[in-house]
Amino acid sequence: MVQSDKKLFVLDTNVLLHDPLAIYSFDEHDVVVPMTVLEELDQIKDRKKDVAREARVAIRALEDCVGGAEPEALLEGVPLRTSGIDVPTGNLLIFPDHQLQFANAIDLPGDHNDNRIINVALHLQRRSQRPVVLVTKDINMRIKAKGGGLRLVEDYRSDQLIDDIRYLAKGFTEFDGDFWQRLGQVQTRQQGRFAEHRIPLAQLGDESLYLNQFLLDGGDEFCGQVVKIDQQHATIRDFGRERMMNFHAWGINPKNIHQGMALQALLDPNIDIVILTGPAGSGKTLLALAAALEQVIELRRYDRVIVTRNTPEIAESIGFLPGSEEEKMMPWLAAVTDTLEVLHKNDESPSGSLQYIMDKANIQFKSVNFMRGRSIQNSFVLLDECQNLTPSQVKTLITRMGEGSKLVCSGNLAQIDSNYLTAVNSGLTYLVERFKMFEGSANVYLNGVVRSRLASFAEQNL
Repeated sequence: MVQSDKKLFVLDTNVLLHDPLAIYSFDEHDVVVPMTVLEELDQIKDRKKDVAREARVAIRALEDCVGGAEPEALLEGVPLRTSGIDVPTGNLLIFPDHQLQFANAIDLPGDHNDNRIINVALHLQRRSQRPVVLVTKDINMRIKAKGGGLRLVEDYRSDQLIDDIRYLAKGFTEFDGDFWQRLGQVQTRQQGRFAEHRIPLAQLGDESLYLNQFLLDGGDEFCGQVVKIDQQHATIRDFGRERMMNFHAWGINPKNIHQGMALQALLDPNIDIVILTGPAGSGKTLLALAAALEQVIELRRYDRVIVTRNTPEIAESIGFLPGSEEEKMMPWLAAVTDTLEVLHKNDESPSGSLQYIMDKANIQFKSVNFMRGRSIQNSFVLLDECQNLTPSQVKTLITRMGEGSKLVCSGNLAQIDSNYLTAVNSGLTYLVERFKMFEGSANVYLNGVVRSRLASFAEQNL
C-alpha cells in the first residue's frame, strides 16, 4: 500500500471512552490523538463516574504504545504494534494542538475543546495529501465538523454489531398461518415430557435460526423452541401455547405468550443466562423475581438472590451515603422492592411477609461497580437496567458467575441514560447478539405492556 492510500484518523475523546483500545482498530492507517484529547482524558480519569475506568485504560494503552519514544518521534508517528498478531499496522501520532494558533478563515473558535479537535482535523486536511477523517461519537460534533469544511467525518463503528436496533434479535420468530401447513415430512420423537421435531431448514424458509429461539405461528396453537441446529436440520422442542401459558412461579402466571416464553427460560435449569428486553411495564423484573423466589425457596436450586445494577452518574460515590451497601443501593433498586411488594400485596401482613421473604431467599442488593474480583457461586443473579452498561461492564459481571449460578439481564433500550451509549452499542445489545448461539442462553423480547392500560397507552402514543 502506498503512503497516499493510508488515511489519517483523528480521534475524539468519546471514542476512547467508548473503546479504550480504539487506537488498534484502524488496521494499517495512522491514528492522530490531539493533545486536547489527552487533557480531557486526564480530567475524566479521576472522576466518580463509570467512564473514569475507560479513561484510565485508554491512557495506559497510549502509554504502552508511546513507550520511551522521543518527542520528535511522536510527531512523526510511533508504530501501533499489536502483540501476537502479525499484520500491518499504522502509526500513532500525538498532535500538539495547544502550540498552534489556528487563524485560517474556516477554523472554528478555539475556546471549546470540540472546536480545537475539529481544527486539528482541518489543519491536517490542508497540510496533508492523505485523506483525513475525524472519528467521533458526538452527532453534533460531526455536524459542526462538516459545516466547518471537513470532508470526511465518521462515527466509530468498528465494534458495532448491528446498524439498526430494529434488527436486534427478539428471541422468537412468528410464522404466518398454521405452522404445520408449511412443513412436509418431519421426524418426531418423545424426549421426556416433550415431543421434539427434526425439521429440514429449507422448510422453515429464510429465517435465521439460533439456539433456544422460540417459534410461534398465527394459529394460536404452536409454540416451540430450537434446541439443536446442524447444517441441514433444526430440532424443535414442542411446548404448545397452552402448556407455555400454564407455566407459573411464586403465584405468577404469564399474561401473554411472550411472558410464557420468558418464564420457561427463567425456570429452565439448563439455561445459564436469560436476557429480557422490552418496554417499561412488560413484566421483566416481575417475572425474574418470581422465578428467583420459586427456585431459591421452593425448588432450592440456588442459595441466594443477588440483585444488582449500576449506579448512574455518581458510581462509586454511593460510599458517601449512610448505611450498609444494601441500604445505599435502595434508591436505585426501588423497582425491585416495589415488585416484591406486588408479589405479596395480598398477604395478611405484607410488610412482615416482605422481610421474611428477603431473609428466607437471602436477597442481597449489590452495586455492579463493586462486583469486580468476586466469584458468585450457586446464586440467582438479576442484573437490572443493563441497557446503561457498556460491553466491558457487562463482561466484568458475566465473568463473575461461578458454578451453579444463573444470570438474568433485563433492560429497555429506549431508556438509556448514559451520555456515552446508544441503543446499538449498549452492553445489552452486545449481550443479545453475542450470546445468540450459546447453548446456555435464551433471549426474549417481552412484547406488550401489561402494567396498566395507562402505561400501555403511554408506551404506544407518547
